[in-house]
Amino acid sequence: MGASITPFTSKDLLPQEEKLEVLQDKKNFFIGIPKENFQLESRVCLTPDAVNTLIANGHRILIESGAGDLAGFENKDYSEAGAEITSDTKKVFSCPIILKVQPPSLDELKLIKPEAILFSALQLKTLCKEYFQIIEKKRITALAFEFIKDDDGSYPAIRSLSEIAGTASILIASEILSNANEGNGVLVGNITGVPPVEIVILGAGTVGEFATRSALGLGANVKVFDNSINKLRCIQVNVGRPIHTSTMQRKHLIKSLKRCDIVIGAVRGKDRSPIIVSEDMLKHMKKGAVIIDVSIDMGGCFESSEITSHKSPTYTKNGVIHYCVPNIPSRYAKTSSVSISNIFSPYLQQISESGGLEHAIRNDKGLKNGVYSYHGVLTSKAIGDWFDLASRDINLLVF
Repeated sequence: MGASITPFTSKDLLPQEEKLEVLQDKKNFFIGIPKENFQLESRVCLTPDAVNTLIANGHRILIESGAGDLAGFENKDYSEAGAEITSDTKKVFSCPIILKVQPPSLDELKLIKPEAILFSALQLKTLCKEYFQIIEKKRITALAFEFIKDDDGSYPAIRSLSEIAGTASILIASEILSNANEGNGVLVGNITGVPPVEIVILGAGTVGEFATRSALGLGANVKVFDNSINKLRCIQVNVGRPIHTSTMQRKHLIKSLKRCDIVIGAVRGKDRSPIIVSEDMLKHMKKGAVIIDVSIDMGGCFESSEITSHKSPTYTKNGVIHYCVPNIPSRYAKTSSVSISNIFSPYLQQISESGGLEHAIRNDKGLKNGVYSYHGVLTSKAIGDWFDLASRDINLLVF
């Protein structure tokens, strides 16, 4: 037999000295918060209270003028909290750490300095291959806050924003159904002598749960579909009352779609949302029925879904009104900003206490899960597959 092939050299196989972990000193940050300008995005990453806490802990924060206006936070509020205010966008993007709600545009990305750290959301359907190529060229370390995991394996950002999106989806649908918005003139409410509105919810996760809570509170009849029996069981327990639940059986789903006035799509997949309702199934729905595709940021769970914006949020296809805005929580900017700030602030403190991002992600698997670019190296296989880019396992880069 020939010699066995091994990826290790003789030196690699020799016993090595033990390396003990050395405690790192706290690291103070210089954080830039630019003004959001994407698709009427109105949220801001940090509230004045969070800014005050971070500055009290030794950090420096530079905020672009007007960044919090649409969320109800004025420049004066941030200034009194200790932040520096500037109208120079380039100056904000030159900070070593950038906090954004939406991923930066290509023009904004070009303003970011090499080796910077970027915290933002990651909406794959709104990005292009060039976005990741610029990140690679500038050796940027980028984290998607919606993919950061908690100690229990849950996603705190998704959970918080999903609570808002789930509640908002019912309120938005009820608004669209009114005559003022060219709907069928149906009120989502338990009116004496009037049959209640029928609502179908696809997905029994957080969005589905909070949509169910809101719908039941308004007196609607609710049917929840999910292929996870455990999730269906949990939603029954969490809402505290019996509701109609079912797995995704095509025949039963079509029957429910025929009768319903509102469908909420809240199904997430590993890489993108699976298509649950085909265009053929859509033809069975009532004219004037409303679809709210909360999953649109992950590709959408309706075959007929196309991204819309807050400025032009709806379109009609086969007589069914579609609402496919990817950032629903930004309609409620103040609530969403407080929620996002509650996520950013503790993580920034944690990273600081750990002695910097590299030490933090080495010791926190949940935070490491949010990294999709490490010094310009793409570490997300899903993104690599989506845009045909080479990627590497972050565990081979940080250990």
